Amino acid sequence: MKLTGLHLLWTYQCTFECDHCFAWGSPSQKGTMTLEKLGDMLDQADELGTIEWVYFEGGEPFLYYKTLLSGAQMAADRGFKVGIVTNAYWAVDENDALECLKPFQYFLDDLAISSDLYHSDEKMSKESEAALKAAEELGIPGGVITIARPETAGARRVEGRIPMGETGVMYRGRAAEKLVSQAAKRRWDELTECPHEDLREPERVHVDPMGNVHICQGLVIGNLFDKPLAEICEGYDPEKHPVIGPLLEGGPAALVRRYGLPHEDAYADACHFCYEVRRALRARFPEVLTPDQMYGVMEKKQNSGVHE
Repeated sequence: MKLTGLHLLWTYQCTFECDHCFAWGSPSQKGTMTLEKLGDMLDQADELGTIEWVYFEGGEPFLYYKTLLSGAQMAADRGFKVGIVTNAYWAVDENDALECLKPFQYFLDDLAISSDLYHSDEKMSKESEAALKAAEELGIPGGVITIARPETAGARRVEGRIPMGETGVMYRGRAAEKLVSQAAKRRWDELTECPHEDLREPERVHVDPMGNVHICQGLVIGNLFDKPLAEICEGYDPEKHPVIGPLLEGGPAALVRRYGLPHEDAYADACHFCYEVRRALRARFPEVLTPDQMYGVMEKKQNSGVHE
């Protein structure tokens, strides 16, 4: 595994509860990264030697503005390219947006703004417009990520990191509960591959405040507070992983067959099928299918060492 991207889930907390959210982002979510933990992660990224990009994501990372700024500066000082994904709730107007972004001006390499009909009444919110204009004025590269409504025909399929522009819904996380009723369905036995993630040779992983290393949100290959990231990457054997192995053999359909699980006749897409199967398997593989946040369980307190 040769990772070039480290995507940090800076916090699970968010200003919104969007129906399409992978991470069940919410004002009531728990789990936020500390600068001490970030320093450990960046040390491990340095040791790995292949990481080029560090992204700060969420939830909504700007909720913890001062530590986000310090953390992004820490990553830039180590020579990493730095990106941030945000819903731009903080950009009340262009002047406010400029004040928020000025401290990032000389080291932020990408500002990805989420704006669509899940976030506001318009596909391009006034906050997103203000943030994008401010970023352009400051010379910060930026763009808008838009997730189409389920009924939108012809929306692009996502492969790997969600690109700028409009793409279709992936029915995992909150979308698996909120949006599947609006989607066309496919037979379960046709869903024989993971169309979105390179499970064999991933180029990026997500790391959350508890140290979980996600190949896909909620599908974990180790914890870098228990084992260094370099060792996790070196020891990664996808065929032997209890969930990834079957997915490589034949997608979520193979996962159902491997463990003899009940299932519906049809699903919105492979993500929906996989997510429901993983939820059914959580008790059997608790260290692999974690944390609670990724599966909509919000009432439990999380591990110590993270802000609540």
